[in-house]
Amino acid sequence: MKESLRKLKILQLLTALFRARIIKILIPVVILVIIFIQGRKEIQHINLARVFFELRRMPVSAIVEISLVAFIAVAAMSAYDYLLRRQFKLDVDWKATFRYAWIANTFNNMIGFAGLTGVGLRAILYKKSGVPIKTMGSAVLFLSPIILVGLSLLGWLVIFGVFPAERLFDAHPWLRWAVWGISLYFPFFLLMQRSSLFAKWFHKGEGKLPWNVVIASVIASFLEWACAAVLFWLIVYHDLDHLPFASVIGVYIVAAIAGIISMAPGGIGAFDLTALLGLQTLGIDATPAITALLLFRIFYFLIPWLIGLVLSAFEISPNRRQMKDMITNGVDSSRNAWIKFWGWPSQFGLLGDLGAWALGKLVLASGIILLLSAATPGLINRLRFMENILSLPLMRFSEQLSVVIGIMLIIVSRGISLRIRRAFIWTAGLLVAGAVFTFAKGFDYEEAIILLVVAVILWVSRARFNRESALLSSRSVGIWVVLAFISSLSYYLVGAQIHPKLLRHLPARAQEWFLNPHEYAVTAVIAFISALVLLAAIFALRPNRHIEHLPDAAELEKLSEFLKQEQGNLLSHLLYLGDKSFYWAQEDRVLIPYSRVRDKLVVLGDPIGDKALVGEAIQEFQRYADHYALTAVFYQVSPEYLSIYHENGYNFFKLGEEALVPLDKFTLSGKSNQGLRTAKNKSEREGQQFEVLQPPFSNELLNELRVISNEWLGDRKEKAYSLGWFKEPYLQQAPIALLREAEGRILAFATLAPAYDNNQIISIDLMRHLNETPNGTMDVLFVRLIEWAKENGYAFFNLGMSPLSSVGENANAHREEKLARLVFQYGGHWYGFEGLRRYKEKFSPEWEARYLAYPAGMPLPILTIDLVRLVSRRPAKVEASS
Repeated sequence: MKESLRKLKILQLLTALFRARIIKILIPVVILVIIFIQGRKEIQHINLARVFFELRRMPVSAIVEISLVAFIAVAAMSAYDYLLRRQFKLDVDWKATFRYAWIANTFNNMIGFAGLTGVGLRAILYKKSGVPIKTMGSAVLFLSPIILVGLSLLGWLVIFGVFPAERLFDAHPWLRWAVWGISLYFPFFLLMQRSSLFAKWFHKGEGKLPWNVVIASVIASFLEWACAAVLFWLIVYHDLDHLPFASVIGVYIVAAIAGIISMAPGGIGAFDLTALLGLQTLGIDATPAITALLLFRIFYFLIPWLIGLVLSAFEISPNRRQMKDMITNGVDSSRNAWIKFWGWPSQFGLLGDLGAWALGKLVLASGIILLLSAATPGLINRLRFMENILSLPLMRFSEQLSVVIGIMLIIVSRGISLRIRRAFIWTAGLLVAGAVFTFAKGFDYEEAIILLVVAVILWVSRARFNRESALLSSRSVGIWVVLAFISSLSYYLVGAQIHPKLLRHLPARAQEWFLNPHEYAVTAVIAFISALVLLAAIFALRPNRHIEHLPDAAELEKLSEFLKQEQGNLLSHLLYLGDKSFYWAQEDRVLIPYSRVRDKLVVLGDPIGDKALVGEAIQEFQRYADHYALTAVFYQVSPEYLSIYHENGYNFFKLGEEALVPLDKFTLSGKSNQGLRTAKNKSEREGQQFEVLQPPFSNELLNELRVISNEWLGDRKEKAYSLGWFKEPYLQQAPIALLREAEGRILAFATLAPAYDNNQIISIDLMRHLNETPNGTMDVLFVRLIEWAKENGYAFFNLGMSPLSSVGENANAHREEKLARLVFQYGGHWYGFEGLRRYKEKFSPEWEARYLAYPAGMPLPILTIDLVRLVSRRPAKVEASS
């Protein structure tokens, strides 16, 4: 019984780990640990100095041959996309299909995430050519089970001895089970393709796949893995002792299976260690084996991915509207001719970000290349040639500058991904300077050409860098400092480790060309400090600290004139507080009030102005926010504008409901209103007086109201942003309702907030009272205000919003709204949400929903924290900042 319980607990633990997705992380880790334990002896004998030296001295003819086969191997993966193109009748030309395939496959090889990278990129790229997302979803389901078929078929060839791997199995028997497991997938795939179950789940009931499609699928997958295996053999053939073709292919197949089982991107770690162990069984030392594996990674993964980065950067080009804006901003139109020459289609938002991301990674790779080039030994004949042209001190100085520039490129690559103009200017200069100095330090023309190519790509894409700045947070600064430190440390470790092992094999004269370990350390420190100092000096990613211009008296006067012509909303009166910036869109015909919190511009309510212009105004404001790497969010928007926000890419979260009392239906008669009648009658018997005063107000009255306000606040602090606070210039903008006792002392007061909608709605704003006021005082004040509004011709009286009211009640509501519902029901200890709703229900209001409109993909919990920070700002800080 105890044993059964123990097994049950273990099963429950594994189930919990699976649900938490921890097992997906543990499996590759366990695989890597097993392989490392079994191969650690061989790994210890690796000579990194010899590895880098062999990489640098490879013959040009071998590089050309390997490059050609690598291109064929990567291009072979496009067979999947041509299969999709034919199977789903995609209206995409063959050149675009090849480009899309190259980008998706190379990114998937490098980044992986269980194939999700390739899936996502295919969906994005094919959407450009008009392929619906639904169609691509079906295509991805069709493609997913095909990819492993070719490797499974090759696994059978290993089992039957066509590509022998017995030596590897004898040394590491567990690999035999891995090969059997993957090999059994091939018959399972054939059975699955011809079953009704597969047709039901993967083909939406359209029937079994024809045999010609199944065979084409097997050929496409086999072609991918076979070409990669041939490339692996070719690299081993050139780098090692001409090992037999069949044995090397067998090692590759087993290593590829280990990489697939590990679920790591590109099988990194598991593939490399297994291939190393396999080559060891063929009599190859660890150092040349590692050299071959690095070459395979470079030619099959890294270089194709860099080409994919270039293609993805060029694949994205501005649309007409964006191009018009760029020309208006002074950017020349030469890029337009380039786009027409290449025939690449236009851009939509997500792809624009992808293009900038790709450019940033190209710059990052350029920085890494500079560091590796400086840390690894150059070829002696090149160094001798450069010494005849330049002096040795100048060559060493060029090397040190290359390190500084490399670290700066790594750091500034983030600014390229964010499309910051200042970062683009400095990056272009750094790339050109890096090309010059890496050439001068040792005639390294390969690295110089790469840097110049990246510089050209950056120049061609310069129109994309339309952002003035980005947010400079302490977290960002910390990340840059850590990146600079890691880069400098990596340079030192690689250079210092290679140096002593290399110099033993070089003549005394040649040793003068290389830095000693002490000089590597000094160079690393200088590079680290110089990069930070220069970055701080040029402010490549400096935020624009003048994004918020709080309105002055002239701006508030402009607001008053605007509200006389255009209809406002329930939040318009809060603009007179002066704590929100004004963005005038559509040639001053639409007003968007906002405040900034971290990397967000939070708009209060809906834009004010002609509704027909609101959609264009939102897009204009989005471009304005994007110009500073910020995001536009709309807070407390009304249902009337939801379709406009939706068309501009926003999701919604219900914040609560506004309580609007219809004045034509309001009455104190009836049993349900007995409490209100009682409070009013008691007030009249006690001689309490109600009055509504119009501005301007005397200093004596405002001083008396301030005393009441301070007593009501006590230890609490005023809120800001979406709530009014006691600010005398603000109070002078609207009527104030007073409730006095018989002797004339003010018991309570409330400020009113017009909606600037031709006297249709008026809202209550500040509500303050003395602490010793009798029960029911605020009920009396509300009733008298409602009656006053009715007498003055208003249609509705707004009691304000009830936060989280009626949120998440539906069983199909989003989980965030269901969580908010729990807060509404059980959060009375902190705020009293449900109690506030019940209190306002006494006045029989009509409830109107209010929403938060936020861009798709923005994490709602983080946004909520930022909104809490914004609403909780103290007015004193706001006024001080202005």
